[in-house]
Amino acid sequence: MNFIKKIIPMKDFTLKSLMTFEKTPLNMFMFIVTIALLAAFGWGVVEYLMHSHHAYNVTREHPWGLLIAMYIFFVVSSTGLCIVGSLGDVFGFKDYMAMSKRAILGSIVTILAGFAVIAFEIGHPVTMLIYNVLSPGLTSAIWWMGTLYGLYLTFMIIEFVFLMRNDMKNARIFGLTGLLVGLAAHSNLGGVFGFLNARIISNGVFYPTYFILTAFITGIYLTYLMYGFRYKMQIPDDIKKGLLGLAKIQALLLAILMFFETWKFLTAIYGGMPGRADTAEHILHSGAFLYGEVLCGMVIPFVIMLATKWQSIKLYVFTSLIGMVGIFFMRYDLVHDTQLKPLQMMKTNEYQLPPSWIEYFPSAAEIAIGFGAIGIFFMLYYFGQKMFDLEGGDH
Repeated sequence: MNFIKKIIPMKDFTLKSLMTFEKTPLNMFMFIVTIALLAAFGWGVVEYLMHSHHAYNVTREHPWGLLIAMYIFFVVSSTGLCIVGSLGDVFGFKDYMAMSKRAILGSIVTILAGFAVIAFEIGHPVTMLIYNVLSPGLTSAIWWMGTLYGLYLTFMIIEFVFLMRNDMKNARIFGLTGLLVGLAAHSNLGGVFGFLNARIISNGVFYPTYFILTAFITGIYLTYLMYGFRYKMQIPDDIKKGLLGLAKIQALLLAILMFFETWKFLTAIYGGMPGRADTAEHILHSGAFLYGEVLCGMVIPFVIMLATKWQSIKLYVFTSLIGMVGIFFMRYDLVHDTQLKPLQMMKTNEYQLPPSWIEYFPSAAEIAIGFGAIGIFFMLYYFGQKMFDLEGGDH
């Protein structure tokens, strides 16, 4: 342990102190929720190990399910927190310097939670790691996604070490490198959908830029939630100034996102192209899109921020909780809506009904693993707070 402390400064702690926390109603609620989520994740993993992909409700017609959506949810969150953390230590904005350590820790634990989810979707994660190196698929967007995210995590950990050592020069170097690699990985993840020539509702240049925009939005939502919980809504003045600045940035980003989404659907519907226009119209009648993605993820937060003129941090914390619900639906809709339209539209026998929209609902194992990974995030973030001084003399 002393050797580790020489590399990265840590608080003095014992196993008992790590497991001890102030027993307030909120803390007890979070403890119970975390344990329940971890138990659900464990059960889901056992189901997967016993039944493999038969434990999931994915099919040949709908091969990507909730676990892909939750993986995207976590890695988007990680990139967003990386961007927020970079505002201070990389770009030198003083109002955000005090947030860098907490945001970068958050970016590390969220991508670890994402890796925990995708490990039970890939099928053979160990084999993948081996052959990812031995036989790289340089023309594969998914190969680049895995490789770039691995490099991104490495740079984030190195940046965090230098931040904890208050070595801002090296933290800036690795932070900038990690940010660039993270943005490349994230836009490439959007490219995984953009390259789907057979799924023309997704095909194109929209998603690589959309992913980066929504990552920043997600990172700001999570920053509000982390600081609201950390300080029980009693935000220190130096943090408050940065959070109020983030609210203005968030309002602008949400406006741009709504503008992007509007033109995405206008161009999808215009001309009535089969497979694109009918899918877009079907999505526009979906409750998950209208109430989840649009209302919770964009409209409600945007209206609240405009109405309060960026001066109500406590309200923004609760708004961010609503926003994160919307972000989940953005990720779920992205994966599910891409696969709505069957690729085989002709009957294969005389008495078969014509193919219609593909229905999908996650199995209990998918729900347990996908949402259970939120418990992994809570657990890792809690231990990170206990082990590291995330304020680091900034107050």
